[in-house]
Amino acid sequence: MSAKRWKGLGRPPTLLRRDKRHQPISVKQLAESLPASSWENVSWREGTKQRLRSRFAAQRVRIAHRDYWRSELPAEEWLLIEWPTGENEPTKYWLSTLPADSKLVDLVRLAKHRWVIERDYEELKQELGLGHYEGRSWRGFHHHGTLCIAAYGFLVAERSRFSPSARAGQLDLRTQKIPPDFRPRGSSRSQRAA
Repeated sequence: MSAKRWKGLGRPPTLLRRDKRHQPISVKQLAESLPASSWENVSWREGTKQRLRSRFAAQRVRIAHRDYWRSELPAEEWLLIEWPTGENEPTKYWLSTLPADSKLVDLVRLAKHRWVIERDYEELKQELGLGHYEGRSWRGFHHHGTLCIAAYGFLVAERSRFSPSARAGQLDLRTQKIPPDFRPRGSSRSQRAA
């Protein structure tokens, strides 16, 4: 793609123009035109019954959306395509700005990481009260969100202290000694004075 040739009148044209060699195609057309050698079986994590896997291909592309309003070509991005075996057409597409030397396995792992993020978000909303804010100020919402995220960070850190394979009774947890002058919260003054 290049700008229109300047005819010597007015400002020189700077916007890119499409020509016969530079026409956009749909991601589906691109996926269907890829050779069989472009597709690889990739697994990304352990599921509840088995390891999750599918067929993927990745291509470097330039996005054609409103490219006629640009004066220079957009940067190349990764287009990740999932086409599971047995399906008639590709099922999912992702765009990524990861570096050009990224591996297909890394692209797939990050694209499929969405499940973990959604699960964490649901836990934040339901267990820690992120969805319970009923105030009216933006500042109050930010305070509420900050406290919920801090509480979630604490819980994640606590969970990571214990191995998933640890069994009850085998954890090396130490109990602290109670100081002799300790009085539990809410005890009466007469007990404290004694």
